[in-house]
Amino acid sequence: MDFSLLDLNHILGDIKNLGAEGVDFLDFKNISIDSRTCSKDDLFIAIKGKNFDGHSFLPEVLNKGVKSVVIEKGMQKLLPSDFPFWVVNDTLEAFQKLTLLKRKKLNIPLVAITGSVGKTTTKEMIGVVLKKLGKIKLSHANFNNEIGVGLTILETNIEDKVLVLEMGMRGLGQIENLSKYSEPDIAIITNIGTAHIGLLGSKKNITYAKCEISKFLNPKGVVIIPANDLLLEETLKEYWKGKVIKVELLNIENQNDSFRKDDNLRGFYDPSNRTILIEKNTFQISFEGFHNASNFLFAYAVAKELGIDFAIFNKFDFPSLNGRNKVLKSVKTTIYDESYNASPESVKACIKNLLEKPKNQFFIFGSMQELGEESEKYHKEIFKLINNSDIEKCLFICDKKNEKIYSNYLKDKKKFLVLNSAKDVPKEINKSTKKGDSILIKGSRCWQLEKIIELIN
Repeated sequence: MDFSLLDLNHILGDIKNLGAEGVDFLDFKNISIDSRTCSKDDLFIAIKGKNFDGHSFLPEVLNKGVKSVVIEKGMQKLLPSDFPFWVVNDTLEAFQKLTLLKRKKLNIPLVAITGSVGKTTTKEMIGVVLKKLGKIKLSHANFNNEIGVGLTILETNIEDKVLVLEMGMRGLGQIENLSKYSEPDIAIITNIGTAHIGLLGSKKNITYAKCEISKFLNPKGVVIIPANDLLLEETLKEYWKGKVIKVELLNIENQNDSFRKDDNLRGFYDPSNRTILIEKNTFQISFEGFHNASNFLFAYAVAKELGIDFAIFNKFDFPSLNGRNKVLKSVKTTIYDESYNASPESVKACIKNLLEKPKNQFFIFGSMQELGEESEKYHKEIFKLINNSDIEKCLFICDKKNEKIYSNYLKDKKKFLVLNSAKDVPKEINKSTKKGDSILIKGSRCWQLEKIIELIN
């Protein structure tokens, strides 16, 4: 899907140094911001970031034979005097404008997902469920910022039937920006939790930040949200006047007495066989836990909006990503790897899932970050949950400063062992566990708990 000279001039302004002979050959196969993978048929954009400056790689891309580049003002001196180029005030903004151009050329449904937890799992579920439509393009791993979202759009091709993007944020205005340059047709807000509360200051601000996903939504599109979150519902009304679907998951035993007079899309979950009853159809999913069944409801709602018809019984096996929903069995123990990151909501959900496993249960818990002044409060809630549970032992990892803060909640030495380094975990857990035990591993990214898994027996 080419970018023509006319396209680019319309977005970036007129090209500089283009001779008459250049008009006929200045079409580009794609947009590149990486000198290592840029081909001679790509348009290279020299993006300037916090830790890198694409302008320093201009000699490398020129040696590859590129026909033109996009640079910021003042960088013309880095180019040969007769080399064609576009000059802009901000190359990142130029990159985003061109990704929006590509998105419009694709002319396929675009699903955007945000939320405090569950974004990536929901995205992967949607990718599997929508395969009935053909080839589906999903954003890679955590490609959820202004660069990653743009690269995913640029990688999408005409064979793809739907594009599914994950959108993350670390402050107000960031998701709005991602929405602006992708113009979704379907937006999902998985939940409003306390992740990033240390950065945004309040749950209300987090809610505003997530609702930004609807700012540039297709007016004929839809926002899918969890039911029974009044703050989210009221905040969304300030941004979005169009269609809203509210999804709600209940336990299967509530099926007969839960039909209320509203338009909520309901599912009924049976944890014994991981099945969900939705609108007279039954779905069996490979992931365990109420939280994953809730995530599946979003995937179902998207599929319904896109016209997919399901059989009476449907079975879905979802790919397990490292650090998420991954079950590892060793000769001695079963490890539930949820090490990718941690927030109060996700930790509680994983503990609930652990408690459904055969005893004895162990929990390797890396302290949660980015909770600001609320950190002690939310850790206290987790410790209380552990204290009141059948968990045999919790190995809690935190720095020495926080160990003093949390010490009052960790008095049961049989239940808790406090460590200041993840490196000390394997030795302690190996001597505490026996054959048949279950181990949950969860913590914030800073602890890099995935590195200790292979050392656990």
